[in-house]
Amino acid sequence: MTAAGRRIVAAAEELFYHRGITAVGVDLIAEHSGVTKRTLYNQFRSKDHLVAAYLTGRDQRWRSLVRAAVEASDTPAEAVTAPFEALRTWSETNTRGCAFINALAELPDPAHPAHRIAANQKLWLLNLFEELAVTAGCSHPAALATQLLVLHEGAVATQPLLLDSLPESTVLARALVRAGTSPRH
Repeated sequence: MTAAGRRIVAAAEELFYHRGITAVGVDLIAEHSGVTKRTLYNQFRSKDHLVAAYLTGRDQRWRSLVRAAVEASDTPAEAVTAPFEALRTWSETNTRGCAFINALAELPDPAHPAHRIAANQKLWLLNLFEELAVTAGCSHPAALATQLLVLHEGAVATQPLLLDSLPESTVLARALVRAGTSPRH
């Protein structure tokens, strides 16, 4: 990506995340990135492609943070809840909730390229929870993964309300993992 392309994505990310995807036009993005609309369209072809680039960049950063948290875990059971630890770090600078949930709400058409990216991000997290649960020897890893995803997304969704539900969600997630890994009599 060119320097102008990086400036465009950075401006789009700031604007889309804080104001909403549908509320922000290409004129404003061009102005904030210091490029012409023609340059913006030369770089991204359309606003839809720019939205996809914005979400792809966030997705890559989020996945990297989650993978690092998983790798830093001391035990397989601890790794299952590592995405909650990653969310604690992520939330320090991302306070308007989840860009992917927001995108799914604003772009309901499953054929929209950004909708697919946002949906795939959630499915990736669900699959990661299940893989980690299998590795930790949890019983019913698919059901546990769904429960963990619901807790995780609930913590993200309530973030703008300043409820700070992440600590409680993390405690509950760890309890679910413990219950799923405890020996059955």
